[in-house]
Amino acid sequence: MSEFLELSAAGPVATLTINRPAKRNAMSYDMWSALPGLMAEVSADESIRVLVIRGGDHFSAGADIAEFSTLRRGAAGAAHYGEAVHNGERAIVGLDKPTIAAISGFCVGGGCEIALACDIRVASADARFGITPAKLGIVYNFTSTKQLVDAVGPAWAKQILFSADLIDAATALRIGLVNEVADSLDTRVKELSEQIAGRARVSVRGAKKIVGSITDGGREDDSVRGLYAEAASSPDYAEGVSAFLEKRPPRF
Repeated sequence: MSEFLELSAAGPVATLTINRPAKRNAMSYDMWSALPGLMAEVSADESIRVLVIRGGDHFSAGADIAEFSTLRRGAAGAAHYGEAVHNGERAIVGLDKPTIAAISGFCVGGGCEIALACDIRVASADARFGITPAKLGIVYNFTSTKQLVDAVGPAWAKQILFSADLIDAATALRIGLVNEVADSLDTRVKELSEQIAGRARVSVRGAKKIVGSITDGGREDDSVRGLYAEAASSPDYAEGVSAFLEKRPPRF
């Protein structure tokens, strides 16, 4: 695991903090490589229902540029490094629990890649976003490009990738790059994460799988119908019905 990625939990909500303030939370090879193991840890912990990914003053300013002349040097080095980035991003996307990116300050390059891998993005008013491979002679990964297109559509995806410009939080909200811009980021993320954690786990898990299938071009099939059957026979469903009939909040 990386010393700059800190995983903690408070009740059903876990928080993964990118903590490398001296480099504006730039992501190193070791940090990318640690993400799959950290996501596996979150997945295996049944007490965790939601994962929040956050930085400090900055979410993440992107890749550690110092590694471009060492680990990312040449075609072979770039490919090896790119595999670690891809595996880290896919581990976040593939986590079987809801993920929320709490974004402040710079959210650029690899930082934006991490944010887009999350299910929900909440930003502070000072957040700034950009994806900058066009400044480095890099072609952005296919699956990460798809995450961007799914969020903002092809026209804005092209503008963001072609220009490599930074956009402000208001623009990010308008184009769908973020779900919300919050007056108090910590307060809103705490409220939202606890709200989701209190919902029926079988419903949230099923919704995440079906939305993912839809965005990947899938259709209703036996695996999807299996989610309906799983829910109908689950303790969550029994509790939800009982709570409704007894006119009380459900205890999932």
